[in-house]
Amino acid sequence: MYIIKIKGKAKIPDYVQLRDDNFTLIAYFRTDRPERALEKCGLGDKIEDVFKLLNEIPFGKMHKINW
Repeated sequence: MYIIKIKGKAKIPDYVQLRDDNFTLIAYFRTDRPERALEKCGLGDKIEDVFKLLNEIPFGKMHKINW
């Protein structure tokens, strides 16, 4: 699974994409509200891990996740 953090501009907020190993989009959510999107895609137990990653990874760089 991969995660990428996307920087928003002006009125558009920052977003996150979660993609599987085939780069198919699994979840797309705002950086400040990932709870609902993660629960919807079955990753509700990983919310704290996602918050940690979002603080560590830079904008625009794909990061591999091994969950």
